[in-house]
Amino acid sequence: MKPLLFFGCLITFSFQVLSQEIVWEGPAVEFSHGKLLVAENNRLLTFEDGTPFFWMGDTAWELFHRLSKDETLEYLEDRREKGFNVIQAVVLAELDGLNTPNAEGNKPLIDNDPTRVNEAYFAHVDWVIRKAEEKGMFVGLLPTWGDKVDKKWGVGPVIFNEANAFAYGEILGKRYRNFKNIIWINGGDRLGGGDNFAVWDALARGIKSVDKNHLMTYHPSGESSSSKWFHESDWLDFNMMQTGHGQRSYAIFKRLMVPDYNRQPTKPVLDGEPRYEDHPHNWKPETLGWFNDVDVRQACYWGVFSGGFGVTYGCHAIWQMLAEGRQPIGFARNSWRADLDLPGAWDMIHLRRLIESRPLTDRVPFQEIILNDNMPEKEFIVATKGSHFVMVYIPTGIDARLNLKRCDWKKSKAWWYNCRTGEVSKIGRIKNQEIRQFSTPTQGRGNDWVLVLDNVKSGFKAPGKSTKR
Repeated sequence: MKPLLFFGCLITFSFQVLSQEIVWEGPAVEFSHGKLLVAENNRLLTFEDGTPFFWMGDTAWELFHRLSKDETLEYLEDRREKGFNVIQAVVLAELDGLNTPNAEGNKPLIDNDPTRVNEAYFAHVDWVIRKAEEKGMFVGLLPTWGDKVDKKWGVGPVIFNEANAFAYGEILGKRYRNFKNIIWINGGDRLGGGDNFAVWDALARGIKSVDKNHLMTYHPSGESSSSKWFHESDWLDFNMMQTGHGQRSYAIFKRLMVPDYNRQPTKPVLDGEPRYEDHPHNWKPETLGWFNDVDVRQACYWGVFSGGFGVTYGCHAIWQMLAEGRQPIGFARNSWRADLDLPGAWDMIHLRRLIESRPLTDRVPFQEIILNDNMPEKEFIVATKGSHFVMVYIPTGIDARLNLKRCDWKKSKAWWYNCRTGEVSKIGRIKNQEIRQFSTPTQGRGNDWVLVLDNVKSGFKAPGKSTKR
């Protein structure tokens, strides 16, 4: 038994009262709900029938380029089992995607001309997207990686200008407008301003000129957001940021997520590239070490609790589909297959189940309940709420001082949710009449917990307990 102190009140509870099964059953989402739309409140995405959608993404930039059909099926099934419902992948891939053939032996373009696509290559892309659909997965489809627009550190070559970008967009829009499971992601790890703006804008307009069925966002370079260049563009349905791989601090969310959430006109927000698991911190493994499951969970929970309508997980070996005979990028050290079961990937199913176990449509950030002073940026406590629940993410187990009088109901049923296992511990019923301090069951780095406070009249099941899975 672990004591929980509420300013002089002693409450006891037992561990592991409830736990979650691991593997996701059935399709990751049901496409019978219709196409995706931006919700009326402009805070999240919903299906046509009003069913809310929580984006649980995985990063597979080189999927079309490097994996065979058998490998693709293996990868997709693994991700379905872990509850991922969006796979982010690039048509014209980063790692010499123009001149090195895919696993089927085909290059994407004829003479590297964006207006002349190679049907054999695109038939494989079609096949992958269809297989993802069969498993209930959206494909977050990037038309090209950014080095084909702005070479910078990439392989290139630069092949796009404003005219052929629009034409290429039209080709893609016509090809994929009737697919059920497409979400367009313009960009590709590049800034959107300067000379790049007209090209990215033309590519987006080309797609949207013929495809009225799918949403679109923009994937920016590290520690930046699509809002910097495209927030008021008609084609940008929601903002995507990349908090990136250079920090372990909540400060980047204060700089990107919080302003985007409050920006006008209101658009949904999402962190599309937080810290990759097994990525060297700031590309300096010898001095700063490697991001692990602890870092991944922290970034993902921070993003979702700060207003994100979902989040995208990433693993350093998997995005590049590293395998024997391939040159590692950025100190990657394992094969993609070996890293499929890293703990951070499994942890994402617990995040998804937690969020989906409570109403999504009115969920908002709720920092005003937290009274802790001068929280360290690496241990920052973040809260979110709906009409009848509050969730408080405590990343390292420091005591959380909460003003319960800010809850809109008189009595709460309180729970601890283990972010690492999905296990739930019941605390009991409490009155929302005072300031109280909550001590997590365990403390220290890697001991992250979510405190869940439910209105006792809500009738909610235990956190993470879905009515479907």
